[in-house]
Amino acid sequence: MTSAASPRATAHTIQGERVTLPVRVGDAAVAWAMFAVPAPAAQAVIAYSGLDVAEPLPGRAVCSLMFARRAHAVLGPCHEFAVAFLVRPPGAPRRAGAFGRARRPAGAGAFVHWLPVDRRFPLEAGRTIWGLPEELAGIRIDLTGRIKRCAVRVGGLTAVELAVRPGPPVPGITRAPRLDAYSCMNGVSRRIPWRVAPSRVRLRLGGAKVALGDHPVAEELRSLGLDRARALAAGVVGRAALTLWAAEEAAG
Repeated sequence: MTSAASPRATAHTIQGERVTLPVRVGDAAVAWAMFAVPAPAAQAVIAYSGLDVAEPLPGRAVCSLMFARRAHAVLGPCHEFAVAFLVRPPGAPRRAGAFGRARRPAGAGAFVHWLPVDRRFPLEAGRTIWGLPEELAGIRIDLTGRIKRCAVRVGGLTAVELAVRPGPPVPGITRAPRLDAYSCMNGVSRRIPWRVAPSRVRLRLGGAKVALGDHPVAEELRSLGLDRARALAAGVVGRAALTLWAAEEAAG
């Protein structure tokens, strides 16, 4: 049974379990890579959301790939993969400043375009509570080796494989930038306030390799050039504490 409450409700019932907001996930291990991609191609991918990509450099947008192993007392353990784009709020300038010195416009955030998970409970919770584009997938994650690896298959098709080579430790990082998440489901775009407290962070320039398969999402990522692009940066977070609040409809 899924709660029929609105996304802004403070509690939902998912498969008979009560999920109270905000949701705090205190133990997640994360690897990620960030790429500069052609802004027109990125805008075409997320056009359905009604949002606009930000351009830290003229004509260039930012696409991030992330995989994580996370656990939660109610949502349970799961593996997930995410494809996200840096977006700007309605009416804000598309260019945010020179890359590396960019000024993020107020309200800018990460639009989550695709979010496969490997368990049904967090899938239903993500779709019901936050309108996240969760999809059931086979996700293999290896965070034990020097190179962190993830492979995603959906319906027997290979979607994406990502390998991240962490850099040196970066001490003193205990708070991630304030960057809201955005989602879009059934034609409704939502803003999801969230905060991340990272620890055991490692970063480097470059450091990621993407391999694409024959799933439709692979074709989208190929249209962005991710099968041949060099990552701007990549990294791992040994432990991340994540808090998500109720979603609200994004202003049009």
